[in-house]
Amino acid sequence: MQRLMAALGHPERQLPPVIHVAGTNGKGSTTAFLRAILEECGLRVHVYTSPHLVRFAERVRLAGKLIEEDHLLDILLQCEKANGPEPITYFEITTAAAFLAFHETPADIVLLEVGLGGRLDATNIIDQPLSTVITPVSMDHEAFLGNDIAHIAHEKAGIAKANTPLIIGPQDNAARLAILTQAEKVSARPYQAKLDWFYHRDRADSPTGYADHFSYGDAYGMMELPCPALPGEHQIINAATAIASLRHQNHFNITQSAYADGMLNAQWPARLQNITAGRLGQQLPQGSELWLDGGHNPAAGQAIAMALNTPGQEPLYLICGMMANKDCGGFLKPLQSFSKKLFAINIDGEDSHPAARIMAMAEEVGIMSTTTTSVEQAINTIYQQESPSRPVRILICGSLYLAGQVLRESNLPPT
Repeated sequence: MQRLMAALGHPERQLPPVIHVAGTNGKGSTTAFLRAILEECGLRVHVYTSPHLVRFAERVRLAGKLIEEDHLLDILLQCEKANGPEPITYFEITTAAAFLAFHETPADIVLLEVGLGGRLDATNIIDQPLSTVITPVSMDHEAFLGNDIAHIAHEKAGIAKANTPLIIGPQDNAARLAILTQAEKVSARPYQAKLDWFYHRDRADSPTGYADHFSYGDAYGMMELPCPALPGEHQIINAATAIASLRHQNHFNITQSAYADGMLNAQWPARLQNITAGRLGQQLPQGSELWLDGGHNPAAGQAIAMALNTPGQEPLYLICGMMANKDCGGFLKPLQSFSKKLFAINIDGEDSHPAARIMAMAEEVGIMSTTTTSVEQAINTIYQQESPSRPVRILICGSLYLAGQVLRESNLPPT
């Protein structure tokens, strides 16, 4: 990566201020909140995220807009030419292209999401970010990052830099200690959730049992803000993490109204996305809900359960496909108590768990299940099994690859 950056004239050294975001769960949503808040301030924001859902160009956003495909192709060809015959990975050349595009297009700030881990990630070539962020760390990608939470957290904490704020989201104690050890090693400035910054949502007499606002506080004061428009209690954690990263930097002045509007305007597809109004949900009875979520590890299953297991709601049908290297049983276990039936599916063109294997793992955790050949067939079966007028709740889940296929088939690509 260093060699290619040198061949391109080191565009990564000529960028606007960078906020670098790592973590297992929530780093994409946290980046979405950062973008929304910053854009509410009138700032031009470059964003680099992965993976894409429908179109490759989703990975690179230039000053608020997805990069044009022709522009992206031209940038990639420049990177390929500069790289020559030398070995390069898919993610490295994509990251190089993003840096080159960011350098060539004026903006005020760059939001940079880690691809995998942190310490050895291609994005970790940025020497002096404005701020670094680590969202909650949990078990995932064990083959690359280690088989226990401390090793994984150590890899994530590799983005910490000397004299740079390191915003640490809520963590398991072993993860927290591993991150703090790395922060001390490189002389980073850690700011920990529940110690240096806080968030709280009050109980209330409402359908969700909670108030429609939450409080955020740190050494600079308290704010009361509207709850995020992105569904799920976990999004308050992600929102608060984004707020903390902006409150502990001194380059930009962020108003409370920008924080408030950012809560309501952040968008992040395939994370508890309601697609009832799309093509797949059109045949369902009035009042039905069709949800899409690409989460694929046990922590994601817990977050989904907290969001969808609400008193008085209809039981949930699951349509699940998952990559072969993911813990399917661990993901499904938190959903068992309120799931009526699971429809297991293969993910076309991907190295996924066979549908029969997902069905078996679902039954092991106590969810009645069957296999299906497509998402559409599963929805049709659910519709036929229920009363024609009775609303149903359906969650399509288990993989961002599956989520991307669903968004493509529904003509709902990210914009």
